[in-house]
Amino acid sequence: MSYYYLDFYPPVFNPATRQTRRHEYLQISRYNEPENQIERDHNHQVDLKAEAIRSQREIEIINMEYGLFDSRVLKDDFLEFFRNEAETKHSKWHAACEHFTKYTHGKCTFGNISIELCEGFKDYLLNEATNRRTGEIINVNSASAYYCMLKCAMRDAYKAKKLKFNPNDYLDKIPTKQTRRPFLTIEEVKALKNTPCDYDVLKNASMFAILTGLRRSDIITLKWEDIVEAPDGGPCIIKRIVKGDRDEIIYISDEALSYCGKRYDKGQVFPGLTKIMTDKPLKRWLKRAGITKDFTFHCFRHTYATLQLAGGTDIFTVSHQLTHRFVSTTQIYADLVDEKRRASANALTLLNNGNKTTKTKNRTRKG
Repeated sequence: MSYYYLDFYPPVFNPATRQTRRHEYLQISRYNEPENQIERDHNHQVDLKAEAIRSQREIEIINMEYGLFDSRVLKDDFLEFFRNEAETKHSKWHAACEHFTKYTHGKCTFGNISIELCEGFKDYLLNEATNRRTGEIINVNSASAYYCMLKCAMRDAYKAKKLKFNPNDYLDKIPTKQTRRPFLTIEEVKALKNTPCDYDVLKNASMFAILTGLRRSDIITLKWEDIVEAPDGGPCIIKRIVKGDRDEIIYISDEALSYCGKRYDKGQVFPGLTKIMTDKPLKRWLKRAGITKDFTFHCFRHTYATLQLAGGTDIFTVSHQLTHRFVSTTQIYADLVDEKRRASANALTLLNNGNKTTKTKNRTRKG
């Protein structure tokens, strides 16, 4: 048997994958020495099919070179494109794709994409979409994130010349609500450090999170190969961040490194650490330390940001350490610090005056 493939010369750029390609294997086979009429008919049919594909690819290349839109792509499956996009992103992309698939009843071509469809999906997210685990309507921030991911997928589809226009030019985002971000005070951090935990790896990872601001997903996947020596001689992490899907350089302190334990050449830094461990075992440990706040592992990241800003670290440095794309995201923590400072100022005023009203007396100075 022989197999067909297309040979492109010079190599062509594929806007869908953003890569150049020289060969395309068609998964079509033919008999080298047909022994009967059936095999000869088979060869004839696949020869015609291969030639049709070659002609189609030639037209696609001409359209790309001259900036022409190939209307045939409008019949292609947008949901498959969305799923492929989600494969290279973090878990929320999969949830966004699932919601959009449910909204479109599992069928949506590129030709079906319209402003009306997108606006309808927005209403669906805000009023009907439910959390698969709890069965409750998703909150507005999750709806905003899922809608943003659809917009990103459509933007990439437009760049890949699979959409005639960019729908994002006509769509507004779903406004988010500022959520409460619990954090630990320095006294609570010390209390937690001095409190026994059921799992040593959970305690070490938690203290590491407080001192670095890394997300749970990045700590679970952290490997010894990711921790290297920075140009200044201190330790740093060079890692592909799960949420941002990009490499980042994060400077860490020697104290943070001490919670990683014995150094190895490769392997997980916190072996045995799981998401389940950061649920009930974490809550038991917090309760044992006298901390009654509604707290999750992610709140250690809030703690890092708040304590850094309260300690005088500038917001741009903290933003880089948290791998935020925009400083405005970090500003939320700065607002928390300002509120804490204002409350502290008011408390000192009450402490000095007690419940009494201080009156100022005018004195006349002679001479």
